[in-house]
Amino acid sequence: MTDPLAPLLDLPGVTEAVERARIACEELRWHEAYRRRWREVRAEAGLRATRASCEIEGVRVPLSLVREVATGGGSDPVVVGALRATVLVERWMPALGTSGSAALPPLRQVLARVHTAATGGWLEEPDVGRLRVDEPAQDLTGLGSAPVGDELAARIDLLDRTVRTTTVPALVVGAVVHGELLALRPFLAANGLVTRAVARLLLTARGLDPTGSVVAESAWAAALNPYLGGAAGFATGTPDGVAAWVRGYGEAVVRGVTEARGVADAVLAGSLG
Repeated sequence: MTDPLAPLLDLPGVTEAVERARIACEELRWHEAYRRRWREVRAEAGLRATRASCEIEGVRVPLSLVREVATGGGSDPVVVGALRATVLVERWMPALGTSGSAALPPLRQVLARVHTAATGGWLEEPDVGRLRVDEPAQDLTGLGSAPVGDELAARIDLLDRTVRTTTVPALVVGAVVHGELLALRPFLAANGLVTRAVARLLLTARGLDPTGSVVAESAWAAALNPYLGGAAGFATGTPDGVAAWVRGYGEAVVRGVTEARGVADAVLAGSLG
């Protein structure tokens, strides 16, 4: 069977983006903090990924508020939900040092559980964890129309089969899943939060970022228009649009490695907030 994602490696700049991201993540892995304190680094990175993902959604909060939510305080429902989603995907992440790719539940199940974590408590119960049937998504409206009902379910199942059978590098898998979920917008709301949490999980589960601490979300939050523009380009399905999205994805991962290294430094120094 032909790998449907293999042709993406021939698009301009994709193999170079894959290699840069691989080298950056490989070098991060040997930071001293990951010898014994990788759990602390991953947890702190998760807080920062949560804050940045909320910022992309228009909910700008200081990292101190995310810390407060993590310790049982805070009341902003979007932040609370985003952090719950982060905690959930981190439970699925393999421990650092585990060899090979981690086995994950089917994609539709992962999406439903992450969406339930992200929206339980503020979205109407019938819409929590359920794919859209006939209603349009309430978010990411600038990315064009999205399928509903049986067509949407079929696209999600096709994406799941593709992820399970492809052998392309993890960066390409993460970029494709991220872009496709933004284009499909499977749920009524919180599609961005869910997509970024699932994409972070895939980069770790498939071995690109075994530390689980790369904060690519910060790069997207700092360049929101290019992020959304890249997603719109990917949604067109054109070679140029897809190539630009994957290249930008690689750049975000490399920048996320820089933030992860800063987190690791702070853990060793005992200087986290």
